[in-house]
Amino acid sequence: MKKQKNLIYKCSSCGKEEPKWLGRCPECGEWNTFAETSISAANSVMYKKKGLPQTLPLAAIDPMEGSRISSGIGELDRILGGNGIMKRSSVLIGGEPGIGKSTLLLQIAAAAVTKGRILYVSGEESAGQLRLRADRLGLNADKSVMERIEILCSGNLEEIETVLNNIKPVLVLIDSAQTLFSDNASMHASNSVPGGINQMKFCSFELISWVKEHDAALILTAHVTKEGLISGPKTLEHMVDTVLYFEQNDKTSSLSGTADCRFLRASKNRFGSTDEIGIFTMGEKGLSPVEDTGSMFLVRREGELPPGVAIAAVLEGSRTIMVEIQALCIPAKGTISRVFSDKIDSGRVSRISAALEKHLGLQGKPGLRLSDQDLYINAAGGIRITEVGVELALACALYSARTGLALPADLAIAGELSLTGEIRPVRRLPARVKTAASLGFNSFLGPVTDQSESNSSGLRQAGNIKSAIKMIYGYN
Repeated sequence: MKKQKNLIYKCSSCGKEEPKWLGRCPECGEWNTFAETSISAANSVMYKKKGLPQTLPLAAIDPMEGSRISSGIGELDRILGGNGIMKRSSVLIGGEPGIGKSTLLLQIAAAAVTKGRILYVSGEESAGQLRLRADRLGLNADKSVMERIEILCSGNLEEIETVLNNIKPVLVLIDSAQTLFSDNASMHASNSVPGGINQMKFCSFELISWVKEHDAALILTAHVTKEGLISGPKTLEHMVDTVLYFEQNDKTSSLSGTADCRFLRASKNRFGSTDEIGIFTMGEKGLSPVEDTGSMFLVRREGELPPGVAIAAVLEGSRTIMVEIQALCIPAKGTISRVFSDKIDSGRVSRISAALEKHLGLQGKPGLRLSDQDLYINAAGGIRITEVGVELALACALYSARTGLALPADLAIAGELSLTGEIRPVRRLPARVKTAASLGFNSFLGPVTDQSESNSSGLRQAGNIKSAIKMIYGYN
């Protein structure tokens, strides 16, 4: 009797395994994607026998195994947790084409504070192109730095692993995850092309496993879809320790001097906070970190503010940033009013406008009417704001735009606005007041706080939106 072969069927789209062939994958719903695969071949690739697994008492583990490698770039270290890249960790950086991912990787390779070797793997550019970029960035000034950076222009996983085992780098930079491929990733011909779901998952997993075993660190770049999300399987974001997104502001924001500004945000970080933001400017010498961001997003103008403009003191991680919030109200063009806001969540704008319309009735007059208006909201400099402290400033900007009454030019605002019209406390209010005062804002409107915070110079406290408007415009 002929011995039956040990076979399984693997989906070339999502990687699901089944004991028999199926026309449609129950996991991803794709048709005709199951390919025949030998169990022994799969086991030899996916599972490497290294003896019986061993456990260790937590007290016996060396805490130095969690030490970090400084990237040499302060803004990046801030996002990663304060002191750099954690050893045995993996970082995924996503962003649009041309935003500066490859430039950032090359600058990390040059600035990283380590005596070990650094391997830069590029599947998108040739060695000559990388050298031209390094010369343009001025990285050739230090010969010792150039000599410690090893370049490999290949996306083949087997070639990359051979080089890794040969030179034993402490930092591995991959540009990009979509260019990686391996003959062992799938037996199906249609999945042998770089960028496939199985290719990305398999190759990334192997590289992540290598750095964990060899006390190194890994940084990968990744392309994004038109929706702004990292292209490929969502599993890739679960596999890595940190996920960073590179964003670019509106190139038309020349009034505030931020026409070529980049923002680096963390959407996942196992070794630090996701509240921090890194700000860079792109120039001839590459990405330059911006340390003093207090007034970076303020529009330079002389005289009084125009109606519809309010200055918000918002927190980005541990820093206070002064941002100009701009609002415009015009009669709705249809039967339903619309909200146009991409830098502040449109749902938040709708909620704030509803609270204004409900609770503002001054001197016996009817409440402010916004439901028949199209609302346009913008943050100067193109920065995306998610912090709740912007809500009071947003409410004041909407009121100013609807009534045509300009706010004082020396007034800064921070506070959270509830549906009941109450102004709720926000984090680090004294730090916001201090930053605003240092930039020439003599008056600060905020929520009612305890006695220790109320001593801040220039702080005017309001319990609700009606009293806040009375304070600003001097209503009785």
